[in-house]
Amino acid sequence: MRFKVQKDSLLTGIQTIQNVVTSKASLPILSNILIEAQGGNLRLTATDLDIGISCAVPVDIQEAGAITMPAKRFADIIKELPSGVVSVAVKKNNLVLIETETCQFKIMGVASEEFPKMPEFKDKQVIKLEQADLKQMFGLTAFAVSADETRYILNGILFKLTQNTLRLVATDGKRLAVAEKKLKQNIDKELQIIVPIKAIQELNRSLRDEGELMLVLGNNQILFELEGVVIISRLIEGEFPDYRQVIPPVSESKLKVNREQFLLAVRRAALLSTPDYQAVKLEVFKNKLVVSKSTPDIGESREEVAIEYAGKEIAIGFNPAYLIDVLKNLALDAVEFELTDTEKPGVLRVDGYIYIVLPMRLA
Repeated sequence: MRFKVQKDSLLTGIQTIQNVVTSKASLPILSNILIEAQGGNLRLTATDLDIGISCAVPVDIQEAGAITMPAKRFADIIKELPSGVVSVAVKKNNLVLIETETCQFKIMGVASEEFPKMPEFKDKQVIKLEQADLKQMFGLTAFAVSADETRYILNGILFKLTQNTLRLVATDGKRLAVAEKKLKQNIDKELQIIVPIKAIQELNRSLRDEGELMLVLGNNQILFELEGVVIISRLIEGEFPDYRQVIPPVSESKLKVNREQFLLAVRRAALLSTPDYQAVKLEVFKNKLVVSKSTPDIGESREEVAIEYAGKEIAIGFNPAYLIDVLKNLALDAVEFELTDTEKPGVLRVDGYIYIVLPMRLA
């Protein structure tokens, strides 16, 4: 194998895939990346057996072939090379020669045959999605995924595809986020799958504000393809909780507030939060919201925010992080927040989106 490539192009390709490489892999080969030169493109691939990513890099191929290289060392070398053209050639016994005009590295690789094969997705229905839509939906749901590995079913986002609608659902048991978008195509049958958060995070890194991506469902696996990047992930097996049961009917008791002002007030109050005293207090009066925080031995804060509200006065506590997560991701000037009782969840609804957050007991 022999090829020439621009340093920056090669480095971008390595950075696209290297997040899935683990140094603690059960198989040493998983610490390597697969480099394949064929058909005018260089394809770089990395996997941890749960998720695999590959991307294409434009190169000048002088001799086709394949090799695997230690991911971190290869990335570090390419990163430190001077800008310009890099020549890579595989010699006898898997010795890899990396050269620029002024410097040279010789690194031992491992035969490509030892690298795990990526699964194939033949004769499967292809679903096309707008990258911008999916990026927005991830921004409004991914933060609600549970990090508790004992509740593995909640360690991903539920994708529900029905006819011409995509719905994403995430919950950690204390909050629920549901985002929905119309598709440009009809789906033959209803699909319901749980995609692990790690795959979501890797896909989100590659999403742009324009263009489409393809989603293909295999046997307990999913493939996403966009602009030369292919991400394949195992799915989470099991039954996602029936989230519809916890969505309350629309309440008339709602406050309308400037999103940015509300976000900043909660952020400031959260500065006094501790693990033992997390809750921020919201006191709702007619046309006034008081956001306050009192933490023993630390201090207290109080801030007033103008609102539109005609319901009963109420005082309720929330984990500030749960409010900040949603408020910073909504692209709205004002939001309506439904509050019915001190022990009932707060609900934020906008077109195609519902966010439900449980209150916290105020100390």
